[in-house]
Amino acid sequence: MPKPAPSAEFRALPAAPDLAAAVAAWLQHLAHERRLSARTIEAYGRDARQFLAFLEKRFAAPPGIADFTDCAPGDLRAFLAQRRAEAIDARSLQRALSALKSLARHIAREGGETAAALGAVRAPKVGRRLPRPLSPADAKAMTTTALREGEEREPWVLARDAAVLALCYGAGLRISEALSIRRADAPVGETDAVTIVGKGQKSRSAPIIPPVRKAVEDYLSLCPFALASAGPLFIGAKGGPLSPRIVQLAMARMRGALGLPETATPHALRHSFATHLLARGGDLRTIQDLLGHASLSTTQVYTGVDSARLLAAYRSAHPRA
Repeated sequence: MPKPAPSAEFRALPAAPDLAAAVAAWLQHLAHERRLSARTIEAYGRDARQFLAFLEKRFAAPPGIADFTDCAPGDLRAFLAQRRAEAIDARSLQRALSALKSLARHIAREGGETAAALGAVRAPKVGRRLPRPLSPADAKAMTTTALREGEEREPWVLARDAAVLALCYGAGLRISEALSIRRADAPVGETDAVTIVGKGQKSRSAPIIPPVRKAVEDYLSLCPFALASAGPLFIGAKGGPLSPRIVQLAMARMRGALGLPETATPHALRHSFATHLLARGGDLRTIQDLLGHASLSTTQVYTGVDSARLLAAYRSAHPRA
């Protein structure tokens, strides 16, 4: 499915016509050839726009392709320093440099000059943030309706939210992946897996365990709407597609009831899925496949989570710690 074209915000770039056209073609390439997500394309476009605005101010004229490819390492470092002074974190600066390198490669492929300065500037180091999983008991509580029994909401809405969160924890799905499931593909009855199209349009099979299947079946038995076979499995209160924000707000209410921090989000349930599997002896390669990670290095962050948990337990319990 083709990604949407870049928004109008990026069409009037602070650049000469040749560079503006190159940026527009690059964004289209990212959308239709690389098939990056719309959010990533927006972020890359914003990074490019900010750098071009920086060059325009630095050179007192809209930059062209020659200005972009001829910029010196000092220009790039000054741009990154300016962004850091604006309280932009290292991860965002790293992404900005990655975006500019991607643009430079596109220009070079189309017959332009190589931007040598981009290869001479190192990306800022980013400290790896460990995911913050929930405890097994708290994660299970999030996938039931019991915590919300006092809320003035229809039973089918509570069952719907519980089913979505059950898919996040019980199958390791991203919230967007859970909400993308069609009614025809609902994991009910004898179904023991559901096919998910994740990041980069890569598909994977997610196993469905009985408690998750029952949560979905409970929701469907209470849902007052006749769901179209080709339509979404999960719908909003008025029958339209369910917004991720609704599920996030539901989980925010439940974490308040459990006294959990703001890091207890639907995505934290996916982290919990991976961390709890690893703690019970799950194979890292299998967990990589279940999560749909393209690289094992992405999955390996969970080994740090488990090590941190073991170290914390050691320090709190060992008499010589």
